[in-house]
Order: sequence, then structure tokens, then C-alpha cells
Amino acid sequence: MRMIFGLVLIVGIALAGTAVYMAQGYLANMTHERNALLAARAKSKPTIEVLVLAKDKAYGESLREEDVVKIRWQKDSLPKGHFLKMEDLFPVGAKPRTIITNMTKFEPVLAAKVTEPGEDAGITSRLERGMRAFAIKVDRTSGVSGFLRPGDRVDIYWTGNIQGREATKLIETRIQLIAVDQSSDTGHQSPSIARTVTVAVSPNQVAALAQAQSSGRLTLSLVGAEDDTVSADIEIDQKRLLGIADREVRQVEVERVCTTKVRKGAEVIEQPIPCTN
Repeated sequence: MRMIFGLVLIVGIALAGTAVYMAQGYLANMTHERNALLAARAKSKPTIEVLVLAKDKAYGESLREEDVVKIRWQKDSLPKGHFLKMEDLFPVGAKPRTIITNMTKFEPVLAAKVTEPGEDAGITSRLERGMRAFAIKVDRTSGVSGFLRPGDRVDIYWTGNIQGREATKLIETRIQLIAVDQSSDTGHQSPSIARTVTVAVSPNQVAALAQAQSSGRLTLSLVGAEDDTVSADIEIDQKRLLGIADREVRQVEVERVCTTKVRKGAEVIEQPIPCTN
């Protein structure tokens, strides 16, 4: 009996020792993980709550409080024009803002992508300070076959008569489109043949484009989205296009000879004399 009791006691002590050992190992692992988590948190950059969309929103839709939620965002990488407080985005008593470009779920709400409270999402909201809107007539050929969209940038070429010769000249580069026909929606994806495009230009450029449009034909050339090159001064006429060189006209000086006629009897003789004029 005593032998059995001793055996049970030994087994119990062994199990207890194993449990203590396992508990110490678990606590050690937990402590290590906690320390690693604290170290990672110490290295991570601070975050802040920013207002983002709770669902996709399309151009022209109203923005309301139920369309917006808060999420944590890295503080030093906040985009320009963000909103942190609901009262800044939705002032008390103000009318809703309007979406001026397509936005997706969890995208930060930016001042550049919404109107002021109660403001219409017209093209005036796209004009920067000092810029003006100018409409250019286009067709299938001059309007890049309908692939122009608001937000694109184009080079503008003028074709007309220059001192009696037909020529094409680059007159403006990297001009931004703010509307195609009656649409200023930058999220518009399906191509369509436009009749007019509206560009954002300075007052001086308005005058130049108005003169160019009345005195010739304007053609648009689409600039790549990531193309930051500056086009050089370009002017092409028919001779240059076909590689026809202008013939050099040489003036040949003809020596002037002055003569007089002298009669000697029945014979008339013509003899040279110095030219007086």
C-alpha cells in the first residue's frame, strides 16, 4: 500500500513539475511576443483618423454624412486637402457637397474632388485662379477620334495661310481639357465623338486661340498621361513636308554697252562711247 502511495506521489510531483515547466515556457513566449509587439509599435509611425468614403460615389452625386466613415491613416502621408472632422466636411446648416470626379470606397475625401457646400459641380470649379474656359470646335479628325476626356492634356496645332503658303504650326502645348461637349466628368470612360472641347487657358491664350480659330483650323494632339516633355517650336508647310527645296535665283549682271552712230559719207558706222547714265 505504501509502495502504491509513493508511486502516485512521484507521478503527481512529475506532472506538477511538467505543468510548471510548460507554464514558464508559455509565459516566456507571451513576454517575448509582447516585447516584440511593443518594439514594433514604437517603430511604427503615428496614425490619425481621416474621413474616407464608405462606398463608391460617381460624378455629380451628393455627398452626405452616411457616405463617410473614419479610418486610421499614417499621419505623415495624408494627401493634400483631406478632412479630419465631420463638421469641416459637413458644416452645420450648409447644403451637401457634390462629387466632381469618380471616387471609390475607402478613398480619402479631398477638397479637390468635392465642391464647396451647396456649390454646383460645373466647370467653374475646375478653373484655377487666373485661368479661363475656352471652347474649341472639333470633329472626328481634329478631336482625336473621340478619345478625349476631361482631365486630359493636348497640344494644339493651327493650319492656315502664312504669307501665301499653307502651313501647320504648333501654337499651344499641354493644354488641359476641363470639359468635352457638355460633360466635365473626369471618370467618363466610354469614347464619343465630340463637337466642342473646353480648355483651361490664360486670358492671353484665349485671345491667341480665338484668333487662330477664326483664321484657320485647329487640330488637337493627345499628350500621354506620364509625358512631361515640352514640345519644341514646330512649323511645317507643303514644301517642307514633301522635301522640296526652294530654288536659288541668281541675278546675272549684264555689262552695259553704249554706242553712237557716225555717218562717213554713204556709210554709217556704230562706235562705242562711255555710258552717261
